[in-house]
Amino acid sequence: MNVEEHHLTVPRSARYHTLGDAAGANHIWIALHGYGQLARFFLRPFVGLESGKFIAAPEGLSRYYTDAEHSRVGATWMTREDRDHEIADQIGYLDRLVEHLRSLCPPGIPVSVLGFSQGVATACRWAMKGRTPFEQIVLWGGSLPPELAATELRRRWSDSTVLLVHGMQDKVVTAAALAGNEAKLRESGLGFRTVEFEGGHALDGLTLKRILDPGQ
Repeated sequence: MNVEEHHLTVPRSARYHTLGDAAGANHIWIALHGYGQLARFFLRPFVGLESGKFIAAPEGLSRYYTDAEHSRVGATWMTREDRDHEIADQIGYLDRLVEHLRSLCPPGIPVSVLGFSQGVATACRWAMKGRTPFEQIVLWGGSLPPELAATELRRRWSDSTVLLVHGMQDKVVTAAALAGNEAKLRESGLGFRTVEFEGGHALDGLTLKRILDPGQ
């Protein structure tokens, strides 16, 4: 007897947290957390930067206990198991979230995305395959997923400002990984900028402020 695999699309609740006043916003920012984080804690470095912006941090659809005592919970965007469906689900979720946020905000305002760590791959896949156009794509402390083709990158991201952000003391995403990201973007012919800071595998408040409020 053969075991057959099937899939069924079901509704479910997706959690997200926000900062800022939607009605008065002139920019929507989507902040994608890293592996094992929760959205409400990931938003803490953004507090105080929400003036004129509506910042939303969606949470990965899969949660798990991160310690042996089952006292701490984290979320993940995906694993390699049933990979294609997980990617499709996360892209559909994020596109639907932006549609909802736009309904709360003034019409026509731009949308940007910042992905951190595992959120970098999520942001890249969304920007490649989703329906949402981005003014800025900020890839912080993570690796571009291997399936990104240079020609598709150029076609999909040519109207976006692309930033690579790297902590010079990052032990998780090394300088070699940063160089690999730069090489892939260079191969695509896209313009991009690398921003480095003295720090490790974390969001840096001063660097974050410079990215979200470049004129200040």
